[in-house]
Amino acid sequence: MKFSSHFRKVIFRLGLIFAVLSATLTGNAFANDEPEKKDITLSVGGAPLFYYLPLAIASQKGFFKEEGLDVKVVDLKGGSQSLQALLGGSADVTTGAYDQVIRMHSKGQDVRAVLELDRYPAIVLAVRADLKDKVKKPGDLKGMKIGVTAPGSSTNNFLNYLLDKDGVKPDEVSVIGTGAGATAIAAMKRGEIDAIVNLDPVISTLMHDNSVFILVDTRTETDMEKIFGTRTMSSGVLYTKKEFIDNYPNTVQHITNAFVKALKWLQTATPDDVANAVPPEYIGNNREVYLEAVKNSLPSYSHDGLISRGSQEATLKLLSYDKTIDGSKIDLLQTFDDRFVKKALENH
Repeated sequence: MKFSSHFRKVIFRLGLIFAVLSATLTGNAFANDEPEKKDITLSVGGAPLFYYLPLAIASQKGFFKEEGLDVKVVDLKGGSQSLQALLGGSADVTTGAYDQVIRMHSKGQDVRAVLELDRYPAIVLAVRADLKDKVKKPGDLKGMKIGVTAPGSSTNNFLNYLLDKDGVKPDEVSVIGTGAGATAIAAMKRGEIDAIVNLDPVISTLMHDNSVFILVDTRTETDMEKIFGTRTMSSGVLYTKKEFIDNYPNTVQHITNAFVKALKWLQTATPDDVANAVPPEYIGNNREVYLEAVKNSLPSYSHDGLISRGSQEATLKLLSYDKTIDGSKIDLLQTFDDRFVKKALENH
């Protein structure tokens, strides 16, 4: 069959138009499309903690609203509870620990991180001041009462890792959920616990009051290298069910966009900028202590929201104490969907 030169030109031009349209639509996927679901419930275990500061900034600076979202933040006592809210369906997305994502994959639950908040845990193990002569290493805590944000949370996992290194089993200490704010501080000051695994501003407040001494600290890259042999370990992340990602990709993109804006804002923020942005109740009674804690925490936040392979492997190592988790059977590539943060970085 022969075609006229004019007909061939028409077909060629139509092909070019189709190719351009296809490339345009693909390039803008998730970026310019309206979110399929605008009312979002986000669970978090301890919103005032610096671990989740990007969430506070995204909320307070109006980044969610800029993305066409109405985000309801449900603050729970710890990361294990915010995870359960996600699995149970009362939350759409969660900010929590990346180690929880890996743990869920070992149990056949397909939840996936879509953005990194923190480059390292910034978790601290501190001990009651009057026990300084008795406790020299994590193993010395055997038989004692230790406060964590919530049983099964990342603070609990961190404790278990440290105990395991010293040959102490998790059931050889008493783990008590103290929350992540004033309740944790009160538990230590009242003598209800012998040690605490928590984050700033809780730790900085207790240190300022001379209530504790620090036994293990992961608030700097140097400390991280001493404990884990690496300077980074993916810690706080934004994660959700794969089902939610599949059903609401544009929504996930817009949520991710808001968090990327928050991470970019934090890169140039001063401690005063942060203190002026967060809800007043996050600061507590001593602004100077809060400002100093912010100063120490700012380097811990992810620069771009991406999770490196090395950080993934370091987080998996944190769970090595748990013999029920077979790291060789976990595909780390399936624990992080990087499409959304990459698209957000292109546009912001």
